[in-house]
Amino acid sequence: MSDRDGEPDRSSAGDKELTDRLRDLDRRLDRTLAGRESERQAENGPPRPGMALGFRLAADFTAGILLGAALGWGFDRLFNTSPWGLAVFLLLGFAAGVLTLMRSAGLAKPGPAGPDDRFDRKL
Repeated sequence: MSDRDGEPDRSSAGDKELTDRLRDLDRRLDRTLAGRESERQAENGPPRPGMALGFRLAADFTAGILLGAALGWGFDRLFNTSPWGLAVFLLLGFAAGVLTLMRSAGLAKPGPAGPDDRFDRKL
C-alpha cells in the first residue's frame, strides 16, 4: 500500500503508536490522581459522616453537664452545702460542655498543649 506520492501508508502504525501513548498517559494520570487523593485523605483524616459528628458533639456536651452535676452532688454530700455545690458545679459543667462543643466543632481555639500533645503533631 502506498500513498499517491510514492510513500508507504503508515496510518495504521501511527494510530497504534498514538493509542499506546494515550493508554500510557491514562495510566500515569490515574496513578497521579490516586496518589493525590490518598495524600488529601491522609492530611484531613478519614471522612466523618455528619451523624457521627453530631453524636460525638452531643456526647461531649452531655458528659460535661453530667460530670459537673456529679461533682456538685459529691461536694454537697461531703461538705453539707446543699444545694450550692450542685448549682455551681452544674453551671461549670454546662460551661465546660459548651466550650468542648465549640472546640470539637472548630469554632474555638484548641486548649493549651498538654504533655502528650507532642506525639500528635504532624511532622
